[in-house]
Amino acid sequence: MSTEPKPDVLDAWLRVIRAPGLGSTRIRELLTRFGSIRAVADASVAQLKSVGVPAAAIAWLQQPDFAVLEADCAWLSEPGHHLLTCGSADFPTLLETSVRPPAALFVRGDPQWLWFAQIAVVGSRNPTEGGASNARDFARDLARSGLVITSGLADGIDAAAHRAALDAGQATVAVVATGPDLVYPGRNAALADAIADRGAIVSEYPPGTGPQRPHFPQRNRIIAGLSLGTLVIEAAQRSGALITARVAAESGREVFALPGSIHNPMAKGCHRLIREGAALVETVQEITEALAPQAAQLATALRGRLVAADWHEETLESPMQGHQDPDYQRLRLALGHDPVPIDELAQRTGLTVDSLSSMLLMMELDGQVVAAHGRYALRRH
Repeated sequence: MSTEPKPDVLDAWLRVIRAPGLGSTRIRELLTRFGSIRAVADASVAQLKSVGVPAAAIAWLQQPDFAVLEADCAWLSEPGHHLLTCGSADFPTLLETSVRPPAALFVRGDPQWLWFAQIAVVGSRNPTEGGASNARDFARDLARSGLVITSGLADGIDAAAHRAALDAGQATVAVVATGPDLVYPGRNAALADAIADRGAIVSEYPPGTGPQRPHFPQRNRIIAGLSLGTLVIEAAQRSGALITARVAAESGREVFALPGSIHNPMAKGCHRLIREGAALVETVQEITEALAPQAAQLATALRGRLVAADWHEETLESPMQGHQDPDYQRLRLALGHDPVPIDELAQRTGLTVDSLSSMLLMMELDGQVVAAHGRYALRRH
């Protein structure tokens, strides 16, 4: 199923997105005022002036650079390239209900992943070895539990989280501060290609947009808005990760923080978040249990959406739990109809108790497993 804009509407969207000095919030205001994107793009000079549209934006809307618009259309015509616009059926519902949602998203990869339950994993660009290791471990196990790892493709914690999800055979989403066709920093280009193949690269900026300082905190609100919760692993007192956490809290989402040594400057941001009310977490299970109610609600909405989209049957069986993962297959083989304690499942599968707890919780939510008195069994159908 695709509800991407029709050609004439697409042209209007690209003209408005490219108009200098507007931005997502202003575009949404204009949509409300004029009723449609076509009406915004075709408005007269007098109409645009009457609602305070900047002179540069009016000049562009009246006489856009058609070569630039043609290049945008050419990029969107390539396989795996998409434009999702607010008000369309494809626009992620969680993002729509977040703080200052974008007006549109350019996507390289599969936009369906934006509807799956996501956990933002963010932190320092220069983490300690311990911080990077925690990012890999938490991201891997969270991905295996069925949550899509979402981050910002920056060095450090971001890149470690993305790579861990991919190494676990799971999808990951990167929200970037450039256009969807560019990668910053450039050394993460191969990682970006892998993410586009297995998940999605997302940007509110059109193709060709280079890195600009104001864009980085702006993209952090999208990371938070797409996700059920945000996990901060290491962050200094002045860190972009704290912006993501703040927006998550303002959007009514969960915020988690890993504690660290009082002598580690990279832990001070996490300690500040904990003092301000973020959940102190030490295990993946604590996160998955906190997110379980929201994840279940999203799963229900997603099932209906995927049925309408006619996705493959194996995807529909467990749209959020990643049950095609080899670890899930091992766990299913280890389970029977007689209740089994988790320690015995750990011996049978070779998986850690932490990983098993997360996986079993997701399978229980999905109706595959029943749990009683610390023992687990396959549900009889």
